[in-house]
Amino acid sequence: MYSTLAKHLNIALVGNPNSGKSSLFNYLTGLNQQVGNFPGVTVDKKMGQSKIGVDFTATIIDLPGSYSLYPKRSDEWVAYKVLLNHDEAIKPDMVLLVADASSLKRNLLFCSQIIDLNVPVVVALTMMDLAKRKGTQINIPGLERELGVPIVSVNPRKNKGLEQLKKVLEQTADNLLLPPARNFIDCDALAESAIDQVKKHYPTISSYTAVHYLINHKHFLLDDGMQDTIEEIEIDNKFNPTKTQAEEIMQRYARIKHIMQQTVVEADPLQKALFNERLDDILLHRRWGYLILLGVLFLLFQSVFWLAKYPMDCIEWVFGEFGSLLNHALPLSWWSDLLINGVVAGLSGIVIFIPQIMILFGLVTILEDTGYMARISFLTDKLMRKVGLNGKSVMPMISGFACAVPAIMSARNIENKKERLLTIMITPLISCSARLPVYTILIALVIPSKLYFGFLSLQGFVMMGLYLLGIVMALIVASVMKFFITSTERSFFILELPTYRAPRWKNALTTMIEKAKIFVLDAGKIIMMISLLLWALSTYGPREKMAAVTVRYEQLIKDNPQQAGELNRQRKTQLLQSSFAGILGKAIEPVIRPLGYDWKIGIALITSFAAREVFVGTMATLYSVGADANNNNNTLRQKMAAAERLDGTKVYNLATGLSLLIFYVLAMQCMSTLAVVKRETRSWKWPTIQLIYMTGLAYLMSWLVYIIFI
Repeated sequence: MYSTLAKHLNIALVGNPNSGKSSLFNYLTGLNQQVGNFPGVTVDKKMGQSKIGVDFTATIIDLPGSYSLYPKRSDEWVAYKVLLNHDEAIKPDMVLLVADASSLKRNLLFCSQIIDLNVPVVVALTMMDLAKRKGTQINIPGLERELGVPIVSVNPRKNKGLEQLKKVLEQTADNLLLPPARNFIDCDALAESAIDQVKKHYPTISSYTAVHYLINHKHFLLDDGMQDTIEEIEIDNKFNPTKTQAEEIMQRYARIKHIMQQTVVEADPLQKALFNERLDDILLHRRWGYLILLGVLFLLFQSVFWLAKYPMDCIEWVFGEFGSLLNHALPLSWWSDLLINGVVAGLSGIVIFIPQIMILFGLVTILEDTGYMARISFLTDKLMRKVGLNGKSVMPMISGFACAVPAIMSARNIENKKERLLTIMITPLISCSARLPVYTILIALVIPSKLYFGFLSLQGFVMMGLYLLGIVMALIVASVMKFFITSTERSFFILELPTYRAPRWKNALTTMIEKAKIFVLDAGKIIMMISLLLWALSTYGPREKMAAVTVRYEQLIKDNPQQAGELNRQRKTQLLQSSFAGILGKAIEPVIRPLGYDWKIGIALITSFAAREVFVGTMATLYSVGADANNNNNTLRQKMAAAERLDGTKVYNLATGLSLLIFYVLAMQCMSTLAVVKRETRSWKWPTIQLIYMTGLAYLMSWLVYIIFI
């Protein structure tokens, strides 16, 4: 069935979800990875190159996690077709199966099914340290004899057993370790006659593979004639797929029970106090569980503000002093203006928010490592069902705190199409990390820096309120949309709660650094490009209009030399308003004036549609270009706080600040999100609806907030 082993191998990496498969893939491939999509489906295809021993190189194909060879989700179908050798693009030579030692019984179901395909298999046994802490002892040589395949204990996080794994893969490729010739189940007892007839047409496949031809042949790469032939075999033999699957699972678990008795010693649960259960009684309590969840979220956002305050102040001071130094050292010219008000101002809008982003992602990673994130899904399932979702929708929503793009893609794990679509439609309402810079600068502008009880920050409360507002609005929108999106599919919520464990501090630190690099290199590029473009649009304008302003103020300064400073400030303001950016901002100002916004905010709303965090870079550029030379060492917050309208009132008062915060909570200010929604739904209909409803909702709510607080 599988291709002949060559000097270059295609190795399919498979396993249950959360078995350590991704960690092993990252170790084997390092930086030699490519991420694409399987043809025809929105499922990630992760592939990487690896050196296996002396004689072999390998392409490692990281297949989506699966619990069995009976797929239900689209990603499971992808893995299934590859394993059954019915994927047009991928033909694996060998299977590397990752099994979680701490949940061995469950993992052995999928393991035994793949072994029964009679393909070269190597088992990588992970989580051995966790199994030992649970009191589980595994006789690996005995398990190898029972399964008939090589097994290697590995720990990718600590680089243990990985060289031995490569050696075993090489030996398997050299046919030194052959797959077993027996089956774990009695296939003849399932459908002997039908299996024999299928094998007449495909003599090289195993009896168990023939069972899958009978059950799922419509999904295989077979011509119409063979499809009809297998259909006739099913009818002639009265083959019942559901009954066959049920009998197979019963046979397998009987065999797995025997294997466990022979090779595994487990701690007696009656004699051992289960820490997990005791902790779950508290964290998943019907009342206290929700209060604890709110407390965790509150501490999360308080920590983001409290821990990030000092490095942010330091970065802000450094850029202020650096801008002042350049302003006094460089001659007045277009290139020095570009450097100070374009490059440095844009760069400051990127670097200053790195501490908050790192802290937020570090804390979220710690929550995931401890196992609490999965408990949040379980805890909120009842609430989710009331609005047309289920507990599985929580994980994409939680991922939305980082970025809506991967969060929407993770909704693929939701089997029910209606719940998946609802999740996609509301996930962008969850406040992502791109909104964090906007929240930070606006909260600092309009919310007093007060402390309650000496350590509880009012600004932290407001930050938490914005995140909660996004969640509440997402649930309200879902409860309305569920009446317009119809489906007859039944919904089930099955979740495996991971064992509580101490966070991996190194993993948290690595995640913090990676997320900071992504922000600087990906979002930073966009911010810098738009900052430079804005500098040009803010510096230049229609020649006649700009020249008229210059001539007018030169004459005024000549006639009133004692007012030169004030007139210079007015000239800069008039030049900015006469620039291309000013013309654009003035054009949309009538639309946004009811929300309390001026033309500069209007420009920021337009540019931040490329990426929300561009708002800060836009403001840094606009206020630098329009600033007086003597005030270039002021921070962006100081410049924005000093901004005034024509009537002398502050631009950023409480009403305008809160209105702008609400707008950024609810508006669809992200082209990438719309693109991924189109990709996931395969239609422009849903991203168009999303853009319209979110923009309309943001405008309405911002207007109401402005009216209330004005």
